[in-house]
Amino acid sequence: MLRGAVVATLVAITILASCGRVPVHRGPSAISGTSAPNSATSSPSASGAARAAAGGAVGEAASGIRRPDHVVVAVFENKTYDTVAGNGSAPYLNALMKRAALFTNAHGVAHPSQPNYLALFSGSTQGVTDDHCPIDLKGRPNLGRQLLDAGLSFTGYSEDLPKAGYLGCSSGRYAAKHNPWVDFDNVPASANQPYSAFPTDFAKLPTVSFVVPNLCNDMHDCGTATGDRWAQAHLDSYLRWADQHNSLLVVTFDENDGSPRNQILTFFAGAGVKPGIYPEPIDHYRVLRTVQAFYGLAPIGQAARTAPIADVWR
Repeated sequence: MLRGAVVATLVAITILASCGRVPVHRGPSAISGTSAPNSATSSPSASGAARAAAGGAVGEAASGIRRPDHVVVAVFENKTYDTVAGNGSAPYLNALMKRAALFTNAHGVAHPSQPNYLALFSGSTQGVTDDHCPIDLKGRPNLGRQLLDAGLSFTGYSEDLPKAGYLGCSSGRYAAKHNPWVDFDNVPASANQPYSAFPTDFAKLPTVSFVVPNLCNDMHDCGTATGDRWAQAHLDSYLRWADQHNSLLVVTFDENDGSPRNQILTFFAGAGVKPGIYPEPIDHYRVLRTVQAFYGLAPIGQAARTAPIADVWR
């Protein structure tokens, strides 16, 4: 496993060498309490749920953590790290890596897709081990509810969602298994939007938004080149704006292709990011914990057992 991590780091260094010397940053050596692949985590205790519902009243911004005006989290599908990194079929994403904080030791927490999305959004796989639909998670803590309770805003934008608030399991190339906010009855229907509703005036974006391409453009059913073209067409203008407007883009994948270690591509880009290669271990829980730390929100579920990512900011 150690040999695999070293190889992944060397691959990433090779990718970025073409743009000059890229710093390799040494972060924390381990994550406390992260789950092994395919593990299911229970929902937080009643007291933890009450604290989360307070919308950050008990949360604190971690030292060194920026507070972005906007965060966009784009989630792609089912590709291992080295299927994208260094792949000539993904020129845009590889170009972004050169100006981003690139995590070469990032991992999904489960297989198949659905529990990973739940982990990223709620700090728990919620006991889900498959892609079944519907799922009814009444009243359970989640990032969207936390943001709303804190007087902030959240919206999830799903490509090919047929209409705002849609509760069906699938439509065309939309699949509810990639839409975790629809599973929680405490997230309003108005926060469940088709990607066509994504603002062209980025100043009108919610505090945090998730962007989920359809089953082809997210690379689930189609190749890496398709997802790369979608990313350039749909994320580039936001990122250029984010650089100048204290905002952030997070690109990650739900899981890898099923090969060992569940290694995925994850990087942060935008205002205040210190570009470089970061070999510290991260997973969906740690990404969630970092977003919560931006806004002083209480960590929930497994996110409470890890630390925010604090070493990638200028």
